[in-house]
Amino acid sequence: MQTRKDLLIFIADISGFPVGISDDDLPWTKGSINLDENKHAYVVHAEVNAIINKSMNNIEGCTIYTTMLPCNECAKIIIQSRLTEVVFLHDRPVGNWQYDAARRMFSLAGVKCRQFKASVDSITITLS
Repeated sequence: MQTRKDLLIFIADISGFPVGISDDDLPWTKGSINLDENKHAYVVHAEVNAIINKSMNNIEGCTIYTTMLPCNECAKIIIQSRLTEVVFLHDRPVGNWQYDAARRMFSLAGVKCRQFKASVDSITITLS
């Protein structure tokens, strides 16, 4: 059964930029020819904020390891979840607005984002 407190927490969230990014750092407008200058590339929807803030497990301060640099939508969730570092194996090309937006948000939110650099070329694991 939901308590009044649960209801208030669940409906209190609004759309906005990811945690740690000021409203002055990114555009709130829409309709620009440049997609990375539209709010849609950066804003976390109210529904997502409510779900994340209500059901967040204790992952704050953790590092996430991914195969590819996350897109802007995943970047928003990573930032909202208060992860502090993203380590990816393969980078995405500069010039794609989704990944440029992700890099921009990570930087503004203070989330360290780096490509994994292996100290050896390969690892062989033998399973018996």
